[in-house]
Order: sequence, then structure tokens, then C-alpha cells
Amino acid sequence: MLLPTFGMSNAVMAAEKVYAAYSSLEFAIPVSSLERYVETGFIDLDLAGYEQYILPHKLQEIRQILTQPIKINPMVAAHFLSSEQGAFLLRRLTELIKTKYGESEFNLQALKTALISASEAPEGFTLLNLLRQYPNQSIHIDVASSLEIAAELGKLMSATQQAIAAVQAQATIEAANLPQLPQPATPGNLSFQQYQVKFFDHKRQRLLLTDIYIPVVKQPVPVIVVSHGLGLDSSNFRYLAHHLAAHGFAVVIPNHPVNHQKINSLLVEKRKFLTNTNSEFSDPSEFKDRPLDIKFILDELEKSNKSDARLQNRLNLQQVGVFGQSLGGYTALALAGAKIDFQQLRANCQPEILDKTWNISLLLQCRALELPAKSITKYNFRDERVKAAITVNPITSSIFGQQGLSHIQTPVMIVGSSDDTVAPALAEQILPFSWVTQPHKYLVMLLGATHFSTIGNSSEQSKQVQLPPEMVGDAVQARQSINALSLPFFQNYVHGKSEYLPYLKATYAHSLSTPSLKVNLVQSLNQQQLAPLLDNPLKGLNPPKKKSLTL
Repeated sequence: MLLPTFGMSNAVMAAEKVYAAYSSLEFAIPVSSLERYVETGFIDLDLAGYEQYILPHKLQEIRQILTQPIKINPMVAAHFLSSEQGAFLLRRLTELIKTKYGESEFNLQALKTALISASEAPEGFTLLNLLRQYPNQSIHIDVASSLEIAAELGKLMSATQQAIAAVQAQATIEAANLPQLPQPATPGNLSFQQYQVKFFDHKRQRLLLTDIYIPVVKQPVPVIVVSHGLGLDSSNFRYLAHHLAAHGFAVVIPNHPVNHQKINSLLVEKRKFLTNTNSEFSDPSEFKDRPLDIKFILDELEKSNKSDARLQNRLNLQQVGVFGQSLGGYTALALAGAKIDFQQLRANCQPEILDKTWNISLLLQCRALELPAKSITKYNFRDERVKAAITVNPITSSIFGQQGLSHIQTPVMIVGSSDDTVAPALAEQILPFSWVTQPHKYLVMLLGATHFSTIGNSSEQSKQVQLPPEMVGDAVQARQSINALSLPFFQNYVHGKSEYLPYLKATYAHSLSTPSLKVNLVQSLNQQQLAPLLDNPLKGLNPPKKKSLTL
């Protein structure tokens, strides 16, 4: 189905030979020989000449690497590879995998096509399937560079594992006895009403369709605003809204309009969806518009609270909490007082750094440099009504940096996922947590979760691309953990119920753990504890230090 989109047919989708270049040597290996070796273990005459250069156990490793399956939905692969971030990774891969003559555009299109086609195989994506589907008779691989990148990624993974181990060790130190109190993970018993309200900001020409959940109680209730990530909408966090509303909070979830409308239109136009670079997904104006969306909605709710018969002064808009995921996590931190650090961005967004980074979120963060320079001093989105913020898988390292995060003025909980390849935990959550100077701060690590684990199922109307389970992880447990930790945090810091404070401890977080998802919570993790990690070459993962940083 996807191949005609790129003007190619199945008849030409096969590489016949792999040319592996190493130092001054180049080995020509027929793909059929690799297939025969993988399937039977037999080394034919074409492979026998190279056997002397490879140790037996290395041959077995190659066999395993060629056949290790990865389940990837073809539409998801097409979606990602058509995005700005996917195009970036394609460009890096074409430095290693290319045709003999090195035509850059053809390389990009050929590799993109092969990746999507290989993901359609019943057994899943494998490197052998990639070779089979490469639309050229020969494919050239730079072995030395491939090994260098593999070593680099290995060091990054090792550094992340060490950081997570440091979090686990600190959580053990902070563990204490848990008093017998009602479990925050238990569903609430309050009924609630749900509305959708249309707000329109004429100044910015933004229509904000906003879902509001209000518990049926007589007294005014605190308000929690939820900001979703790129490509999502308000339906993805209904699970959290239901939980908090049933426990006495009003929950407000706006649909940030730009990405919501554009992504839906791209899904309708499949051909455009597969070939567009989707640069609008990361429109730099979103860095200012998203916090302004929340501030505008809070202003409008203050008016509606008095005039709208459905609200009837049931909202306490001086007790507000913010919850955000991914780009929504950035939004939550901005409303809590974090400031964009353009000096840090300029330092981190140099071409030589971006060309080597494996931190995909850095590409998005660097788009903020396109914001109008004359307005830089106005990018202060702190809202005094916001009393606390929870930020899940946020992007932080360069858009805020140490200087920007030091301006946070409210209690904050930062949630990271060990298997997040979009906003890597070490660079975007663990190190940034150590930069926050606000004393009431919490770092939660979900071990076994990905960037997508805490995102709830969308409504049918949203037409979002469904991600395969391998990309999501144990979503049920991840969402239950978010419910169980969000409630005591907001009860204590927004509602003023200090009896919930004991649940913001390592012991309670451990009690939420399951074999598939471990939960660790710490309140203290300083730069000295993380300092050994900085000896590792965290190229593209840890932003370069400015003179003002003392890591």
C-alpha cells in the first residue's frame, strides 16, 4: 500500500549485494548468502572468504542482529520518518547506509522506503528485511562508522542506567514507614459533570475547545489544568480527569489547536501525510502560544464562573494546579515560572552539536530560537494562580537549562521514563531535576515506561495513529501510577490538605511497583551525586556547559 506513494514497485525492491567498507577494504557479500546463513547457519563460498576475518562468536552475533525482530506498525513508521525528527535520523543513517554513487536525495528516499517496507513483514522489522527491501541492487555500509556510533550509543545507555541506579539508591535512603490512610490510587466516590466549552482568543486567533469536568459538590473546588503533547488532544487524558474529578477537583483540558487540526488534516490526506516533512508539528510559536492558551482559559473561566449557569461559582481559580506531558510538560514548567534561556539554546543548537545528537527533543527545543528576538524579554509565562505543577516526560535541558529552571517558584513533580527515546530521561528529567532550586520538588522515575506509556487512549473522533504495544509498554500500570501520584501531590500543594504529604515519599512509590513497571520517587538528587556521569561522553544527551554552570 505504501510503496506506490514513493513511485516504486515491489519488483525493484531488493538489494542483491551488501558492500561493507572497513578501513581500506571493501567486502562484497550477496544478500542471498546472508539469507542462507541466517536461515540455516551454512556459510557458502561467497561468505567463506571472509570467515577468517571474523571470530566464530562474532558470526553468531551477526546472525542474531540480522534477525532480531522489532514490531513497528508501518503507518507509525511512515508517520515518524515523515516528521522533522525522523528526517533528521534518516540523514544520520544515510551517512552509514547508501548507494555506491551517494545521491543524497535518493539515499534518503530509498532508506525511508526500505524501513517502511521492512516493518510490514509478518515477523516484524529486521535488518535482514531492510536489506531485502532496499530499492537498489547494491547497498554500501560504513562498518567503522557504524561501530563508532554503536559504541557511542552504548555509552549513552550506560550513563542513563547509572543515573537511574542513583535515583533508585536515593529512593531507598528516603524510604520511610507509610501511615494507614485512604489510598490515592482508589477511585473516588464523587459524581461529576462534563462539558465542552468554546473559548476564542481574538488577539491570537486561536479557537480553544476545552473539556471541563466538575464534581457535584456545593463548595468551590480547586482546578487542575492538563496540557497535552504534540499530536494529542484532550481525550488522551480523560483517565486522569475522571480520577481527579471523582476526588473533588475540577479538571480543565484544552485542545491546543495548531497541532491538533494540522495532524488530523494530514491523516485525512494520506499521501501528504506520508511525504510531508511536517515541520508545522514543531511550530516555534507553540512555545509561547501553549502557556498563553492556559492563561487565557483561566482568565475566561474567571468570567464564566460567574456568568455560566453550569459553573455557578463552583471553581476556585486561585487554587490551580497544572499537569503536562511532553511539550505539555514544557508548558506546565513555564506556567510554574521556568524561563526560556536563549543563551543556553544558542550554545546547544550549533550545527556541529545537532549533527551528532541522539536527543531528538533537542531538535524541537532549538525551534524556539526562531521566536521574534524583539519579544524575548516578554517570554515570562509565570501565572500566580498556579500553585503546583506536574510535568511528565518534559523537554527542559536547552529550552530552560539550569538558569531557566532556577526560576520555578512552585512545588513541582518531574516524571521521567527509563525507556524514553524522545525526551531521554537523563538529559531531560534527571539532570534538570538537580537544577531546580525550589525546595518542594519530586523526581519520579518509571522504570520500564516509554515516552508514550502515560498517554491515555484517544476518542475515535481524533483519528490518532495507534502505537504498537512495544512502543507503549505497560500503559495500564503507568496510568494508574500517574493517578496515584497526582492526587496526593495536588491535594497537598493545591488543595492544602497536608494529610496527603506522606504519600509523596519513596515508600509509597515503591508500593505502586509491579514486575513490568517499577516506580521510584526521590526528593533530593544533587549535582554531586550525578557528577560521575559527566565523565562519560554524553554527546547530544547532556547539553554543553556554560561558564555559569557548575556541574
